[in-house]
Amino acid sequence: MHPILLHAGAFTIYTYGVLVATGVLLALWYARVQAPRAGLDPDRVWNLGIYMILSAIIIAKIWYVLADLGYYREHPHEIFGWATLQSGGTFYGGVLGAFGFALIYIWAQKIPALPLFDTYAFSLPLGHAIGRMGCFMAGCCYGKPTTLPWGVTFTNEAAERLVGTPLDIPLHPTQLYEAGVELINFAILIWLGRRQSFRGQIIGAYLFLYGVERGTIEFFRGDPGRTLMFHNSISLMQLVSVALICAGTFLWWRGLSNRAPLAAPTMSRAR
Repeated sequence: MHPILLHAGAFTIYTYGVLVATGVLLALWYARVQAPRAGLDPDRVWNLGIYMILSAIIIAKIWYVLADLGYYREHPHEIFGWATLQSGGTFYGGVLGAFGFALIYIWAQKIPALPLFDTYAFSLPLGHAIGRMGCFMAGCCYGKPTTLPWGVTFTNEAAERLVGTPLDIPLHPTQLYEAGVELINFAILIWLGRRQSFRGQIIGAYLFLYGVERGTIEFFRGDPGRTLMFHNSISLMQLVSVALICAGTFLWWRGLSNRAPLAAPTMSRAR
């Protein structure tokens, strides 16, 4: 819709990058605000968040390349090309990168894992919703053609040039679907947080909700490079969504079985 926010000579600011950065910073700020309720040090929650973001960027781009490995085998110079460096990568790659680094950090610093993940889970849907608005402005992560009255028609040639957005064809606004559901998820988690009864309840709910959300929206996605499988009937992201649903269900089963009682952990202030 409006992929380039500002352009002056060789200097270009992309709307996608601005909105993603806004979402990330707002999510980190909200996680910092939520930290004391779990007995965690806000500064360390913020710092760990920055490290997780850097790890997420690296793994998201690696996954992005692997998802279209055939192309990059034929054009290896593009792996470190400007277009690849500018891309946001893949969401699940970012999640795995951030989660992997967090596990290492938690182990090294002996931080209680579930309260920490509960704290971050509050802010994830908020940041993700804003990031998906960036996708909508850029024209990426677009949907399949549709005849529904709310179909969106992209006309900006920059979107076609930058991310291959089909122009002049009504498409499912999958970016808006996801942004809207993520805001609903954010509201649900805030409501649930006021009634939290066991550790892992918030992150478990987030994993379940997002798994259902993303697995469903994938049926309406039309952009390439999503690693379609089983005769293009499902995507790799849908298989990962099933794993997220199972993980969230397990955390709730564990908590409701009184195996993760709610208790305020302590996390000493970083010096």
